[in-house]
Amino acid sequence: MNRVTVAESAGFCFGVDRAVKMVYNELERNTNVATLGPIIHNQDVVNDMKKKGARVIESVDELLSDETVVIRSHGVGRDIYEQIKKKGNRMLDATCPFVSKIHKIVTEKTKEGYLILIAGDISHPEVQGIVGHCEQNCIVFKNNIELKHVFEKNPDFFLKKLAFVAQTTYNIIEWEECLKVIPKNAPDIVIFDTICNATDTRQSDAAELAKVSDVMLVVGGRHSSNTVKLYEVCSRYCTTYHIENSDELPSLMLPCAGRIGITAGASTPAYIIKEVQTTMTENVNLTANPDEEIDFAEALDQSFKKIHTGEKVKGVVVGIDNAEITVDLGTKHTGYVKLEDLTDDPTKKPEDIVSVGDEIDLVVVKVNDAEGTAALSKRKVDEQAGYDTIVKAKEEGTVLEGTVSRIVNKGVTLNYLGVRIFIPASQTGLPRGAELDQLNKQKVEFKIIEVDDSSKKRAVGSIKAVENAKKEEAKAKFWEDAEIGKVYVGKVKSITTFGAFVDLGGIDGMVHISELSWKKIKHPSEVVSIGDTLEVYIKNLDAEKGRISLGYRKAEDNPWEQFVSQYSIGDVVKATVVSITSFGAFAQIIDGVDGLIHISQISDEKIENVKDVLSVGDAVDVKIIGIDTETKRISISMRAASEDAE
Repeated sequence: MNRVTVAESAGFCFGVDRAVKMVYNELERNTNVATLGPIIHNQDVVNDMKKKGARVIESVDELLSDETVVIRSHGVGRDIYEQIKKKGNRMLDATCPFVSKIHKIVTEKTKEGYLILIAGDISHPEVQGIVGHCEQNCIVFKNNIELKHVFEKNPDFFLKKLAFVAQTTYNIIEWEECLKVIPKNAPDIVIFDTICNATDTRQSDAAELAKVSDVMLVVGGRHSSNTVKLYEVCSRYCTTYHIENSDELPSLMLPCAGRIGITAGASTPAYIIKEVQTTMTENVNLTANPDEEIDFAEALDQSFKKIHTGEKVKGVVVGIDNAEITVDLGTKHTGYVKLEDLTDDPTKKPEDIVSVGDEIDLVVVKVNDAEGTAALSKRKVDEQAGYDTIVKAKEEGTVLEGTVSRIVNKGVTLNYLGVRIFIPASQTGLPRGAELDQLNKQKVEFKIIEVDDSSKKRAVGSIKAVENAKKEEAKAKFWEDAEIGKVYVGKVKSITTFGAFVDLGGIDGMVHISELSWKKIKHPSEVVSIGDTLEVYIKNLDAEKGRISLGYRKAEDNPWEQFVSQYSIGDVVKATVVSITSFGAFAQIIDGVDGLIHISQISDEKIENVKDVLSVGDAVDVKIIGIDTETKRISISMRAASEDAE
């Protein structure tokens, strides 16, 4: 790497850049501008705005009547908007869209009865603004330790509905530690990932640069939350200094470092970063041979091998107890691996995973040279191996299997070989609007459809993709074996006015309404319901159009066949009048079989109007006087039956 390197994502983020440009645009128009608090946490920028005529006020009461008030990117509570509206001044809202999103989330969840828990600094204006949208129904916690204390003091919290959000500039590593404290199986807990993408990228880039640097310079305002977080992140890996601008460089006691990294907070202008970079480059060129890279870490300690946070090492297991294992690294350090850094399976003990004498791959989590110890992690190595498997699975379209561990906002998550897999609701295979809870703790098959190549090592999966592939496979197999007359057992999938669709195992066929019953029906729901299991047979196939016509009526259930097998011409039977016409009446002999009583066969006397003699529902004795098997028509006579009776 270069002797002086600037992180790619250093400097203004979208939200800050938008807010700063908004103020400068108004100043160029000679607008009287007042920002509610410093527009950003960078004194150089704030001073420049003041020179151009902007005022910084701390409350709405300070507004002058002709001033335009600008809400800074941190956002404000609902009451501030109401105060400005009452005051009557023109307002420009420069709230960062990512912050506005949190305001919307907490407002909605508060109305739904959730208690809001906010990860962040209670004194930070962004957090104060978020609190102002929670209707006093919230708790702010600084880190995972404070969150544990909150839970310990309020054990009844888990009986409530809880919603978790984080300040957009919150430390990503600390957020992951907080997630470990939150119960994974509580049905009324929702967690929103509200850390800004730019914050995520900036911290990740800074960490990667710090790992290969001897010294890191973090440039930004003293009161800038995201700059302080960058300082904390970089300090984990190398010597780190927090400065506001290049003027502070001469006062630093910088070691003779061969590799210097520079990053900057979201509120640091590009020109300040450039000044620091130029100053450091000139100083390095004056004090060191440009062709010789000095490793100051070795210069400090040549007597033993150094290990660094984030470094991959090999160790031999020399001791095991219930909470951790001890590892020999071949250095002056005694290595320890805690149970939670050994595995993510809560059911396993250290002895279930390793044995004394095993050589294992590890990642250095923290080094304490004063005590001669090093905290290590096997789980991070396993996660990397799992991530590599995930990447390969995506490339090859491999079907994986896992158990859903949590229901989250707009989807579900599961853990596969230490990698967090998110499955969006649209990819669960469930109908739109279906309850996702039915997947909780269920074993599912899925494919990887997207991989996060950042330091988060996360992926997006799809259950639906597996189901679709199975359906296509089932369809192909069906068309290979399908033939007219073949019998299948399937479930009714849907019902329309003209028939019912039956799932034959990955492919649907339709039973027309006329094939559902031997009787005349007005709607398929009179015979079947969704979910019913039916035995059907193929009546017709159209492979080109993918259409399958099914039959359901059984020949042995045909009422006509039952009639001809039980009745003959000359039989006298009881029949029920079902309809009346001008030429006679139709009467049902058995269910599904009617006979016609012609008007001339009703009585010996002449009848002008059938309705004068018969009504629908009348039970009458009739004699079968004719059976036409071709047209399936039956003639019956009341008069003949009466004569026989006489």
